[in-house]
Amino acid sequence: MKRSENTYTDAQRGTHMANANRIAGAIFNYRCLVALPIVLLLIAGIYMKAAENKQWMVEVESRATKNNSSSECNLFRGRWVFNNQSYPLYKERKCLFLADEFACEKYGRKDLKYQNWRWQPHQCDLPRFNATILLNRLRGKRLVFVGDSLNRNQWDSLVCLVESSIPSTSKSRQITGNLFTFKAIEYNVSIDFYWSPLLVESNSDDPVSHSLPDRIVRVQAIEKHARHWTDADIIIFNTYLWWLRPKMKVLWGSFESPDGIYKEIDMLRSYEMALKTWSDWLEINVNRTRTKLYFISMSPAHLRGDEWGTSANQNCYKETEPIFQKGYLESETNQKMMRKVDSAIQELKSRDVEVQLLNITQLSEYRKDAHPSIYRKRRVAITEDQLFNPRSYADCAHWCLPGVPDTWNEILYAYIIQYGGMCRN
Repeated sequence: MKRSENTYTDAQRGTHMANANRIAGAIFNYRCLVALPIVLLLIAGIYMKAAENKQWMVEVESRATKNNSSSECNLFRGRWVFNNQSYPLYKERKCLFLADEFACEKYGRKDLKYQNWRWQPHQCDLPRFNATILLNRLRGKRLVFVGDSLNRNQWDSLVCLVESSIPSTSKSRQITGNLFTFKAIEYNVSIDFYWSPLLVESNSDDPVSHSLPDRIVRVQAIEKHARHWTDADIIIFNTYLWWLRPKMKVLWGSFESPDGIYKEIDMLRSYEMALKTWSDWLEINVNRTRTKLYFISMSPAHLRGDEWGTSANQNCYKETEPIFQKGYLESETNQKMMRKVDSAIQELKSRDVEVQLLNITQLSEYRKDAHPSIYRKRRVAITEDQLFNPRSYADCAHWCLPGVPDTWNEILYAYIIQYGGMCRN
């Protein structure tokens, strides 16, 4: 049979295939060459961000060391040591007032090793937490945590740490609007939490219904919140998580007024404006001889497994061990925000207002294993798609209790008991 004129021989077909492969390879190599600088820039950006984060950490730790009563003792630099003999400091099921959002064992978590790690500073030891000593030191006083749900996490921790040493008839808890109050009646001690996630006023100030898509903040208004903690003897502030978006909608005027002026402003600038309002309020209103002030640094989330040696789509879900890489910091940890906090604190110091920064960031960075993940009460029902992909709804921002916030409170305890509430220069 005669072949058609456009029919290839096997040799011709092989030649054409080889040519096609060479062309495809050339195109692929060209695309790789074009993409390579972009990839290198992205990698360089990640490393530069990590380097900036570490530089900020070094500066703050250096200042913390200088501020401590013992110049060799930096409570924030150390390592996690496994200790299942002395830790946890309390049992989850025996903490009567623990919020379900942090009760990981109650909600099905089986690996409880995260409860058994002790923070060991390099040059010294944290004093063993003693609830009776703390309550005696706080007798007749009021301690208030002010901020977001991570400060609520720390408040729950401190309540759990002290309430087991108080008879059931001598303690109470009450929630009134934004104010959560725990009372140790025999000691006349009040340990409170006040929900104010951005410190200044915002449309997220409702302690229950606050997850709104359009976040609005009044960066120059704080008095509505501040009047609830003016009389406190110790105040522990935080604000970080709720600012994490490129821009914030800022309101000049009241929420009730139709004449309010709204403007979208870069997040970092609006954060700085809010800190200025907070600082000015402290300078004018705080009793400097009576009230001790603290600010908790940023608490990290563990969202990118490729940064600790697993896949990029891995987060804290199913993580059961800490990170042991010395000095580990996530690239997403926003050091620029903490520089703003540090600047505000240093400016207040020049105005004779002392605020102690408790730099819990580095020690918390190591603990990818200690988040609630999927083991917590959910405010919103889980969808069918989420059930097939648990990582998609894992909570990698908050912390199981007992857990990491207990260490934050051990450090706070050290400052209150050993340093008289404040480390002064």
